[in-house]
Amino acid sequence: MGAPTLSPTSSAAVRTIPLSFFGMAVGTLALANVWRGAIHVWAVPALPATVLTWVGLAMWVVLLGAYARKWGVAPAAARAEMADPVQSSFAALIPTSTLLVTQLVHPYAPQIAVALFIAATVGQLALGAALHGRLWQGGMRPEAVTPAAYLPAVAPGFVGATSAVLFGWQTIGMLLFGASLLSWIAIESVLLNRAAVNAPLPEARRALLGIQIAPPVVGGTAYLALTQGHPDLFAYALLGYGLYQALLMLRLLPWIGTQRFSPGYWAFSFGVAALPGMAIRMVARGAGDLDGAAFALFIAANAIIGLLIWKTVALLLRGKLLPTPTVPAASAPVGATETA
Repeated sequence: MGAPTLSPTSSAAVRTIPLSFFGMAVGTLALANVWRGAIHVWAVPALPATVLTWVGLAMWVVLLGAYARKWGVAPAAARAEMADPVQSSFAALIPTSTLLVTQLVHPYAPQIAVALFIAATVGQLALGAALHGRLWQGGMRPEAVTPAAYLPAVAPGFVGATSAVLFGWQTIGMLLFGASLLSWIAIESVLLNRAAVNAPLPEARRALLGIQIAPPVVGGTAYLALTQGHPDLFAYALLGYGLYQALLMLRLLPWIGTQRFSPGYWAFSFGVAALPGMAIRMVARGAGDLDGAAFALFIAANAIIGLLIWKTVALLLRGKLLPTPTVPAASAPVGATETA
C-alpha cells in the first residue's frame, strides 16, 4: 500500500506510519477470529487463537498511538495523506480494525465492546460519507480508482453488521449490511470498467488488487451472522464468488508480484482470512460438504498471513519498514503515490 509522494523537509524529519499499516492489524485480528471459529469445528489447539488475539490487539493499540503521533509531529504529511484519493481510503481500516477488536473483546468486556462499536460505527459512517462522496463529485483520474475504494463504504459496514449481532442489534446489522452490499456492487462495476479500458495499475499499486477477495466473504460472514439455520443459496453464492476472486488473484499473482515485498501485500490478508472464516461458519451451521475445503483454506490462510508477518518483521529488523520522513511537495499531484 502506497504513501503519498512527498518531498523531504527539515520540519518533518521523523518517520511516521502510513494509514495502510492498519491492514496489518485487520489481517491479524481477522485470523484470530478464524482460529476462534476453528476451535469449535476441528480438534485444533486454542493457544494460537489466544496468541493471535493478543498480537492483533497490541498491533491495533500501537498503530493507533503511532497514527495519533503522526498528527502531532508531521501534520502536513497526515493532511496530504487524507487529501490523496487512494491513501485516504485506508483511514477506513481504523474503524474496521476497531470493530474486529469489538468482536474479540465482547466475551470478556461487553461494556467496552459496546463503546468501541458505537465509536467505530459513527466514525465509519462519517468517514464513508466523506470519502465515498468524492466519487459522486467526479474528476477522479483513472490511476486513482483502485480496490482501496471499497474500504470506506464496504468493509466497516460488513464487519459492523457482524458485530451488531453480538449485542442483539439485528436491525442495525441489517441496515449496515444493506449499505455495504449495494455499495460493493456499485463500486465493483466502476473498478472493472477502469481495469478493462484504462492503462494497467502501476507496479506499486497492484497489490491493492488483493482487496478484491474480501467483499464477498466479509459480506458473507455478516450475512451468516444475520441469519440462522443451514446456509442458504445466497451464502453459498457469496462464498463461491470469494473463491473465484481468490482464483483470479492466483492467476494475476505473477503480474502483481513484479513489485518486491512491501507492507502493501497486507491488502491480501483480510480476504485471505475471511475465506476460511466464512467457510468455517458454514460448516458449523451444517454445511458438512465444505469441511475439506474449509480446512484447506484454513491452512492456506495461516501460511499466507504467516509469510506476511515474517517478511514484515524482516523489514522492521532491517530498518526498512517505515517510509522515509517527508512532507507534501507543493507541486505533487493529488493522486500520485509511492510504495511505503
